Amino acid sequence: MTPISDDEFERTIVVSHKGSSAAPASDVVGHYFVVSKGDQPVALVEITTNDLTIGRDPAQALALADTEMSRLHARAAIVNGEVVVADLGSTNGTFLDGQRLTKPVTLKEGSVLRMGSHLLKYERRGRRDAARSMELDRDLQRASSYVVSLLPAPLTSGPVLTDWKFVPSTQLGGDAFGYDWIDAETFVFYLMDVSGHGVGSAMHSVTVLNVLRQRALPDVNFVEPAQVLTSLNNRFQMDSHDGLFFTMWYGVYRTGDRTLTYGSAGHHPAYLVSSDKRTFNPLSTPAPMIGMIPDVVYEVQQTTVPRDNSLYLFSDGLVEVVTLSGERWNLSDLEPLLTEPALPGTSESERLYTAVKRATGAGPLDDDASLMVLKFP
Repeated sequence: MTPISDDEFERTIVVSHKGSSAAPASDVVGHYFVVSKGDQPVALVEITTNDLTIGRDPAQALALADTEMSRLHARAAIVNGEVVVADLGSTNGTFLDGQRLTKPVTLKEGSVLRMGSHLLKYERRGRRDAARSMELDRDLQRASSYVVSLLPAPLTSGPVLTDWKFVPSTQLGGDAFGYDWIDAETFVFYLMDVSGHGVGSAMHSVTVLNVLRQRALPDVNFVEPAQVLTSLNNRFQMDSHDGLFFTMWYGVYRTGDRTLTYGSAGHHPAYLVSSDKRTFNPLSTPAPMIGMIPDVVYEVQQTTVPRDNSLYLFSDGLVEVVTLSGERWNLSDLEPLLTEPALPGTSESERLYTAVKRATGAGPLDDDASLMVLKFP
């Protein structure tokens, strides 16, 4: 196969944001709602002196597709330089910092409104800064959509079954993963996590992902994890890639003898969980992250996969979280969740992600959360 240059994919999306995010002294300050739903930002909307009507009817100034909202739900307006919000007799109510509105109220900066399943946080921002923020949000959304478009479809039949969950953070990180059949009996899969956040990190992961998907590493046998990791490390040294490096876990499963050969580069273990969900086996090999040190010799290990075992492979965005009580998690906090019972009608990746979110509460995670669950019948 003809080698593909790094630049071919790195040119796919090129974004430049110059200048400080702080508004200059001459910038006019505006009033804004930062709108989000669940873990995902939705929009940044300016509140002007004109009434800002809010509801699920497309005719409203801020129309939100939310079945829990009324067609005309609430109104926001600027009165004497302050933002005043009133509920307009909505069925499910408008809540300010957890309290249902019964009359018009004046918002304080940082106040959070809840309407249906949406949150609206009030902020004052310089209009230039807001315009840059909206431009960056559009860039991040395009990059996020591009990453998602490259992820493989779940496998629902055959000798390997897969499901996965990918939730980008508001800043977008550098998570990516993939899997494919090399031949009828050899299945390869991998997950990477690039340093940093933003479009640069996301596009670096896309570059690496495309190299792996197209098997475009010269003189590399892709069923040999050590060769793959070594070649990636030599090709993607951080000095030549804007200071970016990444962790990776790479595995090769052979259906004939049910052997799993694997290697990792600075990545935490994957977990092989027994069919009865009573035990788990962490799988990793000690090695530095890809791009940090040239000429690293990567090691591999091998294990036999018992029938109906499952392998959980995830990024640190699912681990390095802060709970509602202010405690910072590590792997030992996540491990007990792996052996909890399956939920009927819910995929394992969704079950585990929901369990983490239950511990951290509402709002997005600080980093991308990627999780693959592979079952070996």
